[in-house]
Formats: sequence, C-alpha cells, structure tokens
Amino acid sequence: MTIELNHAIVHSHDKKASARFLADILGLEVSPQFGPFVPVQIPNGVTLDYADTTGPVTAQHYAFLVSEEDFDEIFGRIEAAGLTYWADPYHRREGEINTNDGGRGAYFEDPNGHNLEILTRPYGSGS
Repeated sequence: MTIELNHAIVHSHDKKASARFLADILGLEVSPQFGPFVPVQIPNGVTLDYADTTGPVTAQHYAFLVSEEDFDEIFGRIEAAGLTYWADPYHRREGEINTNDGGRGAYFEDPNGHNLEILTRPYGSGS
C-alpha cells in the first residue's frame, strides 16, 4: 500500500504573511497562490496550503524533521527574528532546546499561534 500525506490546510488571519513567515524561517519558497490558498511546499512533497479565516484560528502542531545542519540554520533564523522558543510542546522550558533521542528539537509559534517544531531525530528513534 502506498499512502503519502499530500497537503494540509493551515488557517490564518493573513495567508500571505503566514506563508512568508514559515518559508523565511525554514529557508523555503512561497509558491504562487492557487485558488484561495498560498502554498509552501516542504521538500518531502507535502504542501502546507495557507487559507484566510475571519474567525478564530485553532492552533495546530506542525513538526519538521531536519538535518543537523538545517537545524543550525533554522534555529539561527528563529533567534535572529527574536522568537520565543521552548524545548517542549507545552512551552514550559522557555529558551531551551531538547536533546530527545540523541537529536535536537525546539518549538516556536507562528503569528497565528500554531505550534511549530523542528527536530533532528524522529521520536523513539534513539537513546
């Protein structure tokens, strides 16, 4: 059986600014608007399609598995942007990164309150 996640819709109050935020932090490009969506394609082929909403945005969690080198670059952009970051998904360990499974991870929020994560090792993959 071949099943792959293809895309997810990410609700926001400003789809263009939200897509630009993610693309800038991760070092990716914003694709041209497609219908009501502003897409950001992740290198594994999944697209996050940003869509405007006038109501409240329900915060979601999006985790990005990255290489050690990419972690350094992305984390540098998080710090340069002055973003608050945490070592845990519940935001209890502010200003720290985690070393789960022998890798590194950090959580930060986008402008709509979505909980974004970068990690270098999948959970359960190491010591």
